[in-house]
Amino acid sequence: MRKLKNEELNRLQLDEYKSQKKYPIVVVLDNLRSAHNVGSVFRTCDAFLIEKICLCGISPCPPKKEIRKTALGATESVNWQYFDETMDCIHQLKEENYQIISVEQANKSTSLEDFTIDKSSKMALVFGHEVEGVDERCITGSNHVLEIPQQGTKHSFNVSVSVGIVLWHLTTNRQ
Repeated sequence: MRKLKNEELNRLQLDEYKSQKKYPIVVVLDNLRSAHNVGSVFRTCDAFLIEKICLCGISPCPPKKEIRKTALGATESVNWQYFDETMDCIHQLKEENYQIISVEQANKSTSLEDFTIDKSSKMALVFGHEVEGVDERCITGSNHVLEIPQQGTKHSFNVSVSVGIVLWHLTTNRQ
């Protein structure tokens, strides 16, 4: 066994990536403050062939050095859009028939492993601020709230880790 070289990975070129069919999933970042987290989310969305990212409120947007550092070029492959207000984004996505799914700890949340995926629906996943989480208005405006089960002493994952966990679960179970 040996580690593969980059040229052996058979990764898509940018033009090939752009023409690939994407999962009908939009990642909504509700007021993230860290450009490094935003860059990491871009890279993760690239890896999972996600339709686009919506950056909302104080979430930093490309081009930023800190985003580039962690995105490693994914800002060129993943489509993105900026909204001043997260709720404007959510209203637009609802009009486009997306199911709005906040990822947060809430009183009526569904554990991620118990969530039944409707393979015919488009999903918009809302991830919140690193300290405050998803805004209450977004939760109220959601069709579902998902919670990632945790067993340790901490009450949350880093937001970019949460994006990776949820996208892996949803794309793997949607195929």
